Amino acid sequence: MATAVKDLAAPLPRRASRLGILWRSTVGKKALMAVTGLVLFLYVFFHMLGNLQVYAGPEQINGYARLLHVSPELLWTVRVVLIAAVVVHVWAGVQLWFRARGARPVGYADYRADSSSFASRTMIWSGLLIFGFVIFHLLDLTVGVIHPDFREGDVFHNLLVSFGQVAGVIVYLIAMAALGFHLWHGAYSMFRSVGLLNSRINPTVQRFAAGIAVIVTLGFASIPLAVIVGLVG
Repeated sequence: MATAVKDLAAPLPRRASRLGILWRSTVGKKALMAVTGLVLFLYVFFHMLGNLQVYAGPEQINGYARLLHVSPELLWTVRVVLIAAVVVHVWAGVQLWFRARGARPVGYADYRADSSSFASRTMIWSGLLIFGFVIFHLLDLTVGVIHPDFREGDVFHNLLVSFGQVAGVIVYLIAMAALGFHLWHGAYSMFRSVGLLNSRINPTVQRFAAGIAVIVTLGFASIPLAVIVGLVG
């Protein structure tokens, strides 16, 4: 009897949290990548729409920038969500890449990439390139510490100076190409990771993924090209 009472009083073993179980599984990591990828895609898409206001002139783009800072609380909430999404997305992606390599430590003797696209095979590298570019972009056009003539609040001027240099345009275009390939496969994989793909809608999803990648890439890339050729300025 005493033993039974002692057993009842003993603390129950701690169960692993659902999030922990989700994180440790390959399927869970892919699902988290899909969710965080959607968050980041929405930000990128609306960021592109905001940047395209540069075509309406300095008052429009600078006014848009001021509007974003009207509510510092909301701004920092969005920033925290984005930082969390980036950390989870990158960390899960790197772990999945190492897990995939560990499953086949010896490569194929005669490898043919018939069943995979260039975008899918380079996801880890395009992702790391984008991550590096984001840091560079923040230091250049947000913080201004590496910008040659940064003016706080004057987004139009900062864009003209940054994209007035051929080297800056080339770096930006390479990063946008990487973003396009990453979005192409990422948007398609998002549907697959959450179990929404089947043979009937697969072609539609593929076209959607390719289309959205092209739209975002061209939208972003058009701005430095427009500056360098004198259409904006």
